[in-house]
Amino acid sequence: MLLMDQTIQGASALIIDSNSSSRSLMSAQLRDLGVGTVRQTPRVKDARVMLEHHTFDIVLCDYHFDSSDTSGQDLLDELRREGLLPHSTVFVMVTSEATYAKVAEAAEAALDAYLIKPYTSANLAERLTSARQRKRLLRDIFEAIENEDFETAANLCMARFETKAKYWLYAARIGAELLLRLKRFDDARILYEAIIAAKTVPWARLGVARTEVATGNLQKARRTLENLIGELPDYADSHDLMGHVQMEQGDLAEALKTYQTAVNLTPGCLLRLQRCGALGFYSGHRVEALRMLERAMSLGLRSKLFDMLSVVLVGLIRFDNKDYKGFKYAHDALTSALERAPGAIRLQRFDLVFRGLSYLLERRVGQALLIAREFTDQADAGDFDLEVASLLSALWLRLSSQEVELEEMMPVLKTLGLRHCTSKASTEILVAMAETHEGAADQFRDCHQQIFNVAETAMRHSLRGTAKVAVELLIQQGELTRSAKLIDMAGLVLRRHAEKIEGAQDLAQRIDELHNRYVKPMGSGTIKTRATGGVALRSGSGKAAAPA
Repeated sequence: MLLMDQTIQGASALIIDSNSSSRSLMSAQLRDLGVGTVRQTPRVKDARVMLEHHTFDIVLCDYHFDSSDTSGQDLLDELRREGLLPHSTVFVMVTSEATYAKVAEAAEAALDAYLIKPYTSANLAERLTSARQRKRLLRDIFEAIENEDFETAANLCMARFETKAKYWLYAARIGAELLLRLKRFDDARILYEAIIAAKTVPWARLGVARTEVATGNLQKARRTLENLIGELPDYADSHDLMGHVQMEQGDLAEALKTYQTAVNLTPGCLLRLQRCGALGFYSGHRVEALRMLERAMSLGLRSKLFDMLSVVLVGLIRFDNKDYKGFKYAHDALTSALERAPGAIRLQRFDLVFRGLSYLLERRVGQALLIAREFTDQADAGDFDLEVASLLSALWLRLSSQEVELEEMMPVLKTLGLRHCTSKASTEILVAMAETHEGAADQFRDCHQQIFNVAETAMRHSLRGTAKVAVELLIQQGELTRSAKLIDMAGLVLRRHAEKIEGAQDLAQRIDELHNRYVKPMGSGTIKTRATGGVALRSGSGKAAAPA
């Protein structure tokens, strides 16, 4: 037995391959190289759960799986995005010559290695030795990330890149992610463009687009992505980011088409299925939405990558279709999740939606009205975000379809609209929840216009030299509407003109109080967007330290 390194006997490995002969061969090869513990599984679904709950030093994963749309790349992509692979884990993709190009992209994304069949034990040893050596050599960077000292980690990456030290390209990508997280957008862009000049790689060009999105230059980002997609139409991450840009511009129909392309490229990707299904729901394509969301449920209902919002959207569609059996299945899935995490506020709110709809199905309208009021009482909370606002709107609007006079509904929807109709995308999501209720849809659009008018008036005051009036207006309207847009804008105007504003410190304190209550807690959105095309950097908390 030839040991690869001194620590290999204490290492554990996971083999993911649908072919039993291949699994036996790889297991024997790993044991011959000195790996102490080797586990196997034939299914991606089981592998996902094993990797979520156990740490492995080495993962050997086949690209293709018989009788499954899910590929090894789908698994790798989701684990990478969620930060579920520790930095110490070496992930090696195994593939045939026919899928080499796709696997090369996957290996580049994961920053580890790949093997082309047939391969020898020597080939495997070479790949593993190189990857493990690289992780040891860059240990100082990984330790800084684990300790959440992102500034130090970014500087270490920059230093390695600038001196072109060993593994500089690997360090450059991690450094660019950290710079984005630290909001050092100019430095991140410089790093990505330097990488492109040194070696044209898709993720670096995508990184440039990400910096453009982060700095609010959506049109420029869209042009960058159009060029990238034109040259590399099979690069799924670029479609993810393009869909996000289209969403931000309020173009839900085009965003849905773009996300569908990403799903078609990676049909087994749990995150993309859910994102596309949710957007299909909000853009009115309910048949397609149901298909994707229920496929996501079948693939990974118990996975950490699964978002229970998908179950709620399935419940709403099944309710509208009067499919009592399908509705109950979705409700039971949520109930099981709530039993596993009884203190989860988000799941408790989802349960209110299901309980209200259940009463409507039973024609117990009075009980459903009580649930809607109980749900509405939570709307003042700082963490009552767009996601929950859309579901509360959905419940009230389904109540109104029961031929019941609900004078209180429109004031409730107006309150939600003033707080959450801060952009084209958020407004269109709430409009979509209005279904066929034209009055509700018009009111949400009016709320968006009202917030826009306040912001525009404040900007005119600022440009005319009466910045204090602008800040006071934004604070007053921010308190009234709880709009994150107006509260953030008040802070920006105050910082820009602080020297000219009397009592700036008191105003800053009022803004901070509003920000802490209504802006900071709002961590989840209806359509959750992660660091598309980026590496999820796992910090000491065990959570992915994704860039902002």
